[in-house]
Amino acid sequence: MKRIAIALILSVLAVGLKAQFNAVRIETQGTGNPIILLPGFTCPASVWDSTIVNIKGNYRYIKVTYAGFDGVPAVDMPWYPKLTADIAKYITDNRLTNVIIIGHSMGGNLAIDLAAILGDRITKLILVDAIPCMRELMMPGVPASALQYDSPYNNQMLQMPAEGFKQMAGGMASNMTNRTDKVGLLTDWILASDKKTYVYGFTDLLKLDLRNTLKSVSTKTLVVGASFPTVEQAKGVFESQYANLSNKHITIAPANCKHFVMFDAAEWFYNQLNTFLE
Repeated sequence: MKRIAIALILSVLAVGLKAQFNAVRIETQGTGNPIILLPGFTCPASVWDSTIVNIKGNYRYIKVTYAGFDGVPAVDMPWYPKLTADIAKYITDNRLTNVIIIGHSMGGNLAIDLAAILGDRITKLILVDAIPCMRELMMPGVPASALQYDSPYNNQMLQMPAEGFKQMAGGMASNMTNRTDKVGLLTDWILASDKKTYVYGFTDLLKLDLRNTLKSVSTKTLVVGASFPTVEQAKGVFESQYANLSNKHITIAPANCKHFVMFDAAEWFYNQLNTFLE
């Protein structure tokens, strides 16, 4: 009877479990050391499905989707700190150790924060086209204090008609990948987002500056950068942004690879990932 019970538990773990916190939905599959997969802004956990299939070895995959995206109920602002707190709580409540975190874009920001908070529990980070201070690239010199939820730009975004928002989403999606077969999917993910989360959550991201936080992160880290517009320009940006991170290796994707590196340079990305995980 005991053997049957254990077998049932293991089979459930292999198929996958779902856990709902206030700010995140967490799904698990597989057994082994834990890999936490953090998507970028507006993306569901399923953005990592092809990556999981191509990772060598046995791992317990912990896939996260954020409040306001992919049907997860929205939460009150500020949004980003709630995500960090819920994921950190999941790790500590489940007594996870030897944790590897793979984060794309905003997911990489969360990974940095989690490594700073949880220290030795996190053994490796893979940060995929994640910028510690996006504001410095998009609006140089603008302080975080200048960015507020209640602003003319945010109000305009909230009031944008559905057709205009759809056109904007399609344009953004096409600028983030060279895979024309993925543009519609990325567009749909944006359109499925809770509007306030989309607008105010992005304000949270623009306010972030994790460059000083990197000084307290000693975790072995692979930084994977998109190569758009050029490899040389991308390399300069990532070396500058990650100057305070000590234990790192920065690699830039092949030429003309846009933000969704795992789509645009899939085989190259899987090779980089598996080499780092060995």
